[in-house]
Amino acid sequence: MRTIEATIDEQGKVRLLEPIQVTGKRRVLVTIFEEGEEAVMLRPYGLAYGQFTVPKDFDDPLPDDILATFEGT
Repeated sequence: MRTIEATIDEQGKVRLLEPIQVTGKRRVLVTIFEEGEEAVMLRPYGLAYGQFTVPKDFDDPLPDDILATFEGT
């Protein structure tokens, strides 16, 4: 599933704001925002896929000296 921004003119013609390539028939869902209403776009999952790895000790407790820095002690 992709989200693509578009505009609709007074005659009901839809204009996509970016070019797309579609193979075959597709279903679409259109959401029409009222004038001045801003769309809240959620970031899709996996944008940084393959760019870093999470270390095995990611969920391990922090060492005492680092934990003390966060706690202000």
